[in-house]
Amino acid sequence: MSDENSTPPNSPSARQSEGWERQVITQLALEGLREQKIARRWRIVMFFLVITLLFLSLVGPYLISATSKGTIGKHTALVDLSGVIAANSDASADRIVTGLRAAFEDENTVGVILRINSPGGSPVQSGYINDEIERLRGEYPEIPLYAVVMDICASGGYYVAAAADEIYADKASIVGSIGVRMDGFGFVEAIDKLGIERRLLTAGEHKALLDPFLPQGETEKAHMQRLLDAIHTQFIETVKAGRGDRLADNPEIFSGLVWTGDEALELGLIDGLGSSGYVAREIIGEEKIVDYTPRKSVFDRFLTNLGASVAKGAIEAATEPSLR
Repeated sequence: MSDENSTPPNSPSARQSEGWERQVITQLALEGLREQKIARRWRIVMFFLVITLLFLSLVGPYLISATSKGTIGKHTALVDLSGVIAANSDASADRIVTGLRAAFEDENTVGVILRINSPGGSPVQSGYINDEIERLRGEYPEIPLYAVVMDICASGGYYVAAAADEIYADKASIVGSIGVRMDGFGFVEAIDKLGIERRLLTAGEHKALLDPFLPQGETEKAHMQRLLDAIHTQFIETVKAGRGDRLADNPEIFSGLVWTGDEALELGLIDGLGSSGYVAREIIGEEKIVDYTPRKSVFDRFLTNLGASVAKGAIEAATEPSLR
């Protein structure tokens, strides 16, 4: 018994229905192929982009150096020290010293400006930079080095600046903080109130030195204060060696206080007021400035933007040995 409402297979309406279905399937297939082609093209583009960035990061600096060497002419060299002075920062001793060496070694360098904008940091890293400035000044006595302060030149920043021939700053710059500090916290009463039992095993009478969950012992406190005083003495001697009789006879200079550029000038902490452009033009006598500050490569910045630096830091933190 046949269905009166069914459509015969060869009827016009049936053929129209099958044609419509084939058209939809064909369109879907073509759309899938188009998307695959687009995805493949993007993969090719990204591949060549990564290869290009890698090439520029590895070879680019050498090509620029080779093509520009001897074509810049006489100039004032500039090296930026910006941020906290620490081993793995942009203001690390390795990075700043690399820039200073390149600046002094260029035969067209008339003078060097070390532009500082730093609240300080590691006394060791600051000491490395100070020592290298002294060495370079001795090796290239005909090339003067001037420190120019931007917003702030405090603590380790001033430790570095003290090695310069002269120091310049803006009248509103913050200068000084010739002192040493060590920060910490104590949670002894907090864990007692919370009912937390502190479990610590050590080998060595003072191995738990400065542990924030243990009471501070007078012996350990005196020991650490002695270390801070010794580093402070080194700091004072470095500043006096660099500044000489330009320093005012004022004990407050080494108290850890900071001053404006105007006040620092009166105290002999700086030699004048002026910017990098002023020093290049009026003091060094060569207005053309060439930046020798080591910068991150294009590829490194690309990886940083992708978050690779976060992953790298996590891996280093997990694998780095510790003696704490």
